[in-house]
Amino acid sequence: MSDPNLYVTLAASGLAGLGMLVYATLSGFRGWLALKQQELGRIAAPEMPSAGARIEIADLKERIRKLEAIAAGVEL
Repeated sequence: MSDPNLYVTLAASGLAGLGMLVYATLSGFRGWLALKQQELGRIAAPEMPSAGARIEIADLKERIRKLEAIAAGVEL
């Protein structure tokens, strides 16, 4: 096993295998980064509720406030 061509072949094969492994890892990492960027894009731009929905929410909050006051025995 002292053939110099064998060592060159083993070194080249190892280097090629390592290169393929690094390329696959880098490709997966880039995909993961793209996924996280999409998630952040969705979170960063939430839709604002319409004016009708905001009015309804304000009305519900007012009703809850009145019911809490009644439950506490406070006259309105």
